[in-house]
Amino acid sequence: MKAFRIGNYNAAPVVDDVPTPDISPGEVLVRIKAASLNPLDVKLQRGFMHAFFPLAFPYILGTDLVGTVEYAGSDVTRWRKGDEVLARLDTTSGGAFAEFAVVRDDYLVSVPKKVSFEEAAGIPTAAGTAWQALFEVADLKRGQRVLVHAGAGGVGSFAIQFARSVGAHVIATASGTGIDIARRLGADQVIDYRSENFVNKVSDIDVVLDTIGGETQQRSFNVLRSGGYLLATSAPPDEALAKAHNVAASFVFHASDRSRLEKIVEAIDASSLKVLVDQKVSSLDLAHAFEHQASGRARGKIIVAFD
Repeated sequence: MKAFRIGNYNAAPVVDDVPTPDISPGEVLVRIKAASLNPLDVKLQRGFMHAFFPLAFPYILGTDLVGTVEYAGSDVTRWRKGDEVLARLDTTSGGAFAEFAVVRDDYLVSVPKKVSFEEAAGIPTAAGTAWQALFEVADLKRGQRVLVHAGAGGVGSFAIQFARSVGAHVIATASGTGIDIARRLGADQVIDYRSENFVNKVSDIDVVLDTIGGETQQRSFNVLRSGGYLLATSAPPDEALAKAHNVAASFVFHASDRSRLEKIVEAIDASSLKVLVDQKVSSLDLAHAFEHQASGRARGKIIVAFD
């Protein structure tokens, strides 16, 4: 099979011919239809996550995939050949940017019916991170005020929709074309972070979802109400600042969880939730797509299709 691999940190992805992997009794071989890129892929490629996720090279990139079951292991009873499935692979294993991937039986869920097959590849990490942060960590409730940074990004676009779905008041930061995107996704108020200081525009926020880090994260403490919650996905929050502002703060790193992914698929099928797609490209254009992901300018998800 063909697989897109890196031979070391900071190496550009190249396509290699590699053996199609074998499966164990509790595993499934999935023929990949599409995969999506995440900021995590760039961090892994550059070695920024080495302390947490040391990679063994050569490493096949990618964690988020959609495809069809090719073979099921002898202990697998839930899936059969031809089933359309969605999954997030383990970070250290990777493997989504290839023609086939071995997936644990308990990582697979059925593809949602309300989005296209290829677009479903954009769901696992981005939607999972937003869901985990808002509902499992912050326990978001109806009527609460939420500030979502980078509302036109992968995580932010899902966070806006999830927060709106439970009746929260949603404020988002964005710029350029992302301003209109955040509005269309359901944000009640959108702040242009290039021309406006969000600290001067909002206050008494119950929950901040920070996907940016740095100065944005530090300033976010100033808009939270006493007892509010800062959720950080890009870097651990400053505990001293949290204590000084009398708020809670957590670093949210998405972990694969079939139960969570099933809830997300159910929510998508039961509503008008959308996968915000920046672009769809052929696997032959993966190098270009990877550069675009690394630029930080993607509006939503980059989907890579395997023909």
